[in-house]
Amino acid sequence: MPYPEQLVAPMRQELVRTGFRELRTAAEVDEVLGSSPEPVLVVVNSVCGCAAGSLRPAVALSLAGEVGPPVLATVFAGQDLEATGRAREYFTGYPPSSPCVAIVKDGELLWMLERHQIERRSPQVIAEDLLKAYLTYCDAAPRT
Repeated sequence: MPYPEQLVAPMRQELVRTGFRELRTAAEVDEVLGSSPEPVLVVVNSVCGCAAGSLRPAVALSLAGEVGPPVLATVFAGQDLEATGRAREYFTGYPPSSPCVAIVKDGELLWMLERHQIERRSPQVIAEDLLKAYLTYCDAAPRT
């Protein structure tokens, strides 16, 4: 059963304020992940402590510079079930994990950071992993 929206709204807004588009339906996920010719950073958000203490701060840190993925999208695990399920279909070869972060381009998974790579790590260390992925998979293009 999903948490009350008033509880998760601030968690959603952390990413939206950073420039993320919330995807709440399978159709929205397919629209963004299935056909974007540009790399899409997809965050599977969560109510867990590692999302609050590590993942969301790390994502914000990693996007503070000029280099990064041109498209930012998020789904919320345990809340937007249809959208999260569809997003996970793009994460070929990985079991469901939340929170997690992926880079998808033209419907293909390029890179994945799973929950076990987030837990017990500082936002700064996770942000470094994200920046390395941006440089590898996002052509080091300035964000728009």
